[in-house]
Amino acid sequence: MANTKDTAAKAATKGKAEKADKSAKPAKVEGAQVIAKGYVPSLQKKYKDEIVGKLMKEFGYTSIMQVPKLTKITINQGVGAATGDKKLVDIAQQELTTITGQKAMLTYSRKDISNFKLRKGMPIGVKVTLRAAKMYEFLERLISISLPRIRDFKGINDKFDGKGNYTLGIKEQIIYPEIDIDKITKILGMEITFVTTAAKDEEAYALLREFGLPFKNIKK
Repeated sequence: MANTKDTAAKAATKGKAEKADKSAKPAKVEGAQVIAKGYVPSLQKKYKDEIVGKLMKEFGYTSIMQVPKLTKITINQGVGAATGDKKLVDIAQQELTTITGQKAMLTYSRKDISNFKLRKGMPIGVKVTLRAAKMYEFLERLISISLPRIRDFKGINDKFDGKGNYTLGIKEQIIYPEIDIDKITKILGMEITFVTTAAKDEEAYALLREFGLPFKNIKK
């Protein structure tokens, strides 16, 4: 009889634990923004009203469809120290969400590397892919506010990948005004990749130049 009662008690306890696990919610990441329906960012308007015409004239395009477009901006942030402190990834996720206005996703290791205490499937970074209005909003803030905050800033390099895409390296996340420098736990860099439909680097360069990216020794 006692065994029957013990078994029933264990089953009830197990059931409560499973129910609690299912109801548990992941840590909330704050900072994501909602773009109002119908809202058109100023850089998106500038592309349609000014940049398209300038590029058609510069490269002799015969159709608007030939003009290169900016399709997405991807921001990647590696957190190597996360192998020793998992909380750093959560902090990086929160910071990148605040910076971009879109929830950052975790990136995971693909294999074990014993020398770095790295296990396959461990969270080692965060990533955000911006499109449409949020992409243009981020680009405008980057050009107008964030890049000028870099110490001794003299412009960015103009090395493209040969396929019409450009990656910009940022050494410190504190250039973004959304980040409270008094609350950061670790200085982290990031890579910002601008993906375009341009067939040549020259065309992609002209597109990003017209948007206002401050390249060194601007070519016109």
